[in-house]
Amino acid sequence: MAFAFDEIFAYGGQLIVAAKKIVPKALGVGENKVDHTAYIQGNTQIGNDGDFSSANATLMVGRESTIGTPSAIRTRGNVDIRGDGGTANGLRVSGGSSIDTVHIVGDLFVSGSIDGGNKGRLASRFGVADSKPKPFDIKHPSKEGWRLRYACIEGPEVGVYCRGRVRGEKIIKLPDYWKDLVDVESISVQLQPIGAHQDVIVKRWDENFIYLQAQGGMPVNCFYHVYAARKDVNPLYVEYEGESWKDYPDPNFNPEITPENPNYNDPEYRTKRNTITI
Repeated sequence: MAFAFDEIFAYGGQLIVAAKKIVPKALGVGENKVDHTAYIQGNTQIGNDGDFSSANATLMVGRESTIGTPSAIRTRGNVDIRGDGGTANGLRVSGGSSIDTVHIVGDLFVSGSIDGGNKGRLASRFGVADSKPKPFDIKHPSKEGWRLRYACIEGPEVGVYCRGRVRGEKIIKLPDYWKDLVDVESISVQLQPIGAHQDVIVKRWDENFIYLQAQGGMPVNCFYHVYAARKDVNPLYVEYEGESWKDYPDPNFNPEITPENPNYNDPEYRTKRNTITI
């Protein structure tokens, strides 16, 4: 049975389209009902009748075909979306007439992780960043109204260092973890005597110690810097043929080729050390 109306006005009360004895708990019933409300038990489609080919959602909203409004949904007020595991994504957005499928006016806070393809304007910024200095900029620690800018030192290796002072000893003890972190054949040492010339030299070194010697057996008193290249990542290809960073020979450094679980110590792309001291 069907009815056709030009207009329907429901003054107060509720509109319920459901099986018999179905009562929407949130809207109440009888004296406790919420007036001016509606409940539809099954699928509901709004807008252009041809926008959906099957009933694959409880509420299906398309663009209306009466006066040509540009949006299918517009809200004024906050929106709370809570997924229930029915689909892979709690919220899936596609389309849009511009490059910005999602445009947010204001800040975005994400409590979980964020992932995305390395493309578009972000990829362009990465490409430019590779050719620029790597500065950091902080509030000046001493001058009110000033700032302080330093930049990262650059070199042909993934290097690490330790520094300190030797006083009355003839060895420099390296950090315990260096034996697993650095290539012992890349170690270099700089010494700066304190107080007097001591003719301090490096006799030898291994993965645990730097062994020193001073003139005439004098006690050693000096500052030191010890540098080494990491061995848990492959040496850099310092010079390579190409037009951009995407041409780097090791694909593990290109998120477009290896988006997940890159192996920066991949033996297939291991080249010789750029610094060898033994």
